[in-house]
Amino acid sequence: MRSPHRHSLLVPALLCAFALLLLAARPTEASGDGEHGNHGATDTGISAQVARLYEDAAVATQQYEAGRREAEAQRGRAERYEALLDRERRDIAVLHEDLGRIARAQYRSGGGLPLTAQMMVADDPDELMRGQRAVWQADLALNNAIDKSRRAEARLAADEAKAEAAWQAQERRNTELADLKKGIEEKLQAAQWQLQGQADASVAAGSCRGAVGLDQPRMDFTSAWVAPLETYTLSAEFGSGGARWANRHTGQDFAVPIGTPVRAVGAGRVVKVSCGGAFGIEAVIAHTGGYYTQYAHLAAAAVNQGEQVSIGQWIGQSGSTGNSTGPHLHFEVRLTPQMGSAVDPVKWLSAREVSLR
Repeated sequence: MRSPHRHSLLVPALLCAFALLLLAARPTEASGDGEHGNHGATDTGISAQVARLYEDAAVATQQYEAGRREAEAQRGRAERYEALLDRERRDIAVLHEDLGRIARAQYRSGGGLPLTAQMMVADDPDELMRGQRAVWQADLALNNAIDKSRRAEARLAADEAKAEAAWQAQERRNTELADLKKGIEEKLQAAQWQLQGQADASVAAGSCRGAVGLDQPRMDFTSAWVAPLETYTLSAEFGSGGARWANRHTGQDFAVPIGTPVRAVGAGRVVKVSCGGAFGIEAVIAHTGGYYTQYAHLAAAAVNQGEQVSIGQWIGQSGSTGNSTGPHLHFEVRLTPQMGSAVDPVKWLSAREVSLR
C-alpha cells in the first residue's frame, strides 16, 4: 500500500457550524435506458444523511482538537503559576531564616532584658538607643517584606486555583466534545452500513435507483482536472496482480470509508450508470480528448446517464458493491467506454498536473 495523501476532508463550506445541515433532495428520474429505477425518498435520505454526518463529524473533530489545544495551553499556564509560587515560597523561607538570626542576635546581646534595664547597665545609653533603632528598622523592613511575600503568595495561590478551575472546566468541555464526536461517528457508521445495504440490494436486483440527491459543495477549481476524492489512501495500483482480477488490475484503488463523496475528475458527460457485475454500482464519464473515466464499487450514484457534469462535481458515494473486499473506489481511465482499453490513471492524471500520493 502506498502512503496516504491527506487533504482537508471536506470543502470550506463544511467548516460551518452544526446548524448547517444538508437539504434532502429528491431522487432524480430514471434515465431513458430503462436501467434505473426510483426507489423513493428513503434511499436519497440515507445518502444525504451520510454526507451530512460527514460534515458534522468534521466540525466535531475540529472543535475537539481546538478544545484539546486550549486545555494544553491552560495546563501550561497553571504550571507557570505553580513554578512562580514555589519561587515565592523559597524567598519567604529565606526571610524567615533572616528573622531567626536577628532574634537570636538580639537575645545574645541582651535582647532578653527590658529596654529600661539594658539602658541602666549600658556603658553608653546613646549607643544602645542607636543600635535599638537599627534593630527596629530592620524588624520593620523584614515584617514588611514578609507581609508583601505573604500577600503575593495568597494572590498566586488564588491565581493557581483559578487556572486549575479553568483547566478542569476545559477538560469537562473536552470530554463533552469527545462524547459528541463519538456519537456522531456511531451514527455515521450505522448510516454507512444502511447505505451499503441498500446498494447491495440494488446490485442483487440488477436495478439501479435514480440518482440520489446530494447538496453540491461550492466548486472553485483553478485547474481543469482534480483527483476523484479529497481524502484517500492509495491501495491496489494499476497493473498489479491479484486473485480477484482475471489478468492485471485495470485501475487505481482508493481506500475510503463508505459514503465518501466521489467527484468527477473533469468536465464531461455521463455515458453509463449501472448496477450488478464485478464493478457493482458504477458510473462512466466521457471527457474531451476521447478519454473515459470509470468510478466503480459505489454505494450510490448521484448522476444519471446522459447528464453533463462539471469538474469536481459529486457524482456518487464510495462503497463496497460488486467484486470488492472492502470499502474503496476503483478508478479507471479508458480509451473507450468498455473494459479492455484502460491506461495507467496515475500517469494520466499526472500528465494533467494532478498528483496522487
